[in-house]
Amino acid sequence: MTDSPMSLAGLAARLAEQAAALAGSAGSPVAQPAYLDLVRRAEDVDGLAEQVLKLCVQQCRDAGHTWQEIGDLLGVTRQAAFQRFGKPIDPRTGEPMDKTVRMTDAAARATEIAAAVLDGRMDEARRSFNAEVLAAFTDDVRLDGLATVAGLVGAFEGFGEGEPFVRRIGDHTVVDVPLRYEAGDMKARVAFDTDEKVAGLFILAPETP
Repeated sequence: MTDSPMSLAGLAARLAEQAAALAGSAGSPVAQPAYLDLVRRAEDVDGLAEQVLKLCVQQCRDAGHTWQEIGDLLGVTRQAAFQRFGKPIDPRTGEPMDKTVRMTDAAARATEIAAAVLDGRMDEARRSFNAEVLAAFTDDVRLDGLATVAGLVGAFEGFGEGEPFVRRIGDHTVVDVPLRYEAGDMKARVAFDTDEKVAGLFILAPETP
């Protein structure tokens, strides 16, 4: 027998308890806190806060609010809000789509591949490409793409602030990696197929859904 989902009030109460425990551990005047314990407690708080947010969004949708309204509130596009919290239906099966990200190293691999492409280490990058991308992503295509980006925001300066954003979209694991250029921010989007090979690689404006 499985436990029934916890109500919003129950989750909020647990979150308050965990946050209070974290505050108590961090604020003790008697001795230095156990820093690893603080990390564990903070992770518990973060996980519960995510559950509370998901349930609030679900209730918001059930009450008739649009993805545009939710996205505006969260400071993201309606598509980004849907990708994070929505429950898409697979038209092939009529069943809810599995949004579980099973590729545990997706963020690290996407960052490494983006760095290799931007640095011109294409032999290294191509080892991760699937057959379609390997055939299409020639040196000329790479240089044309980089020239277009340079015309918009200048020279590449390094990776941007924030962590890579990983999610599952359909059958693909998609990662957005923040990039910093001399005249603006961009992001590298790397899509991995079910074999964990690169099925798409783009440099996009940061607001692109």
